[in-house]
Amino acid sequence: MSFNKEDEEKKNSGQSEDDFGLPDLDYKPLDKLEGNTEEQPKSGMSPLMEEFLDSAPSQKETIREEVKFQAEEEPKSKAPIFIALIIVVVVLAAGFLVWKYVIVPSNEKARQEQLAKEKALKAKEEEARLAKQREEEERQRLAAEEAANAKPAEGAIEVLENPTKRYYVVITSAVDADLTMDYAKKLSVKGVSSKIIPPFGKWKFNRLAIADFDNFQAAQTQADAAKAEYGDAVWVIRY
Repeated sequence: MSFNKEDEEKKNSGQSEDDFGLPDLDYKPLDKLEGNTEEQPKSGMSPLMEEFLDSAPSQKETIREEVKFQAEEEPKSKAPIFIALIIVVVVLAAGFLVWKYVIVPSNEKARQEQLAKEKALKAKEEEARLAKQREEEERQRLAAEEAANAKPAEGAIEVLENPTKRYYVVITSAVDADLTMDYAKKLSVKGVSSKIIPPFGKWKFNRLAIADFDNFQAAQTQADAAKAEYGDAVWVIRY
């Protein structure tokens, strides 16, 4: 506590008898807290209460800072993660549905259309092939009928007078020239040309040939082929 000057004079006057003739000293008491030049409040409250009230705002700030610090240390919300997962799931589900109900049916429809086109093309090609085959068969049938109904041209009959040094395929021979001519006429009606070889050398036979060649081998080949129609009595002579 601090003392004013009046209190000090009263004290000194009351103690004048005890000062032993020493000079008066002028002093001031030190405050309880160094460096505190403020006067003691005259509110009637104790210093402890005043100190508590003075420190109350700072305590509020400290509490506010602690609460703020604790709020900052609280874990962040996981809501954005859940929202992102939900979005991903929705996008994937939508993609799957589009693929299953739009893309797949579209591809299947295109494939079916392509198969239908290929099937139609094959059917058209097969139909064209069958039509061409039927046309060819009809042509051959008409050609066969025409050949069967057509009258063959008459074959020529030639009587040789002089040797030719060629090889002849002979199918028959007879002493009687008329018999040989009759056979030649029958062949002529069928469209087969023939040549009559008169008797020569020591043989007195008239021979009927249906072909002639420059060499024996070709004539013999034709003779072998003619045996199926004229019998085994087919041979080759040179005249």
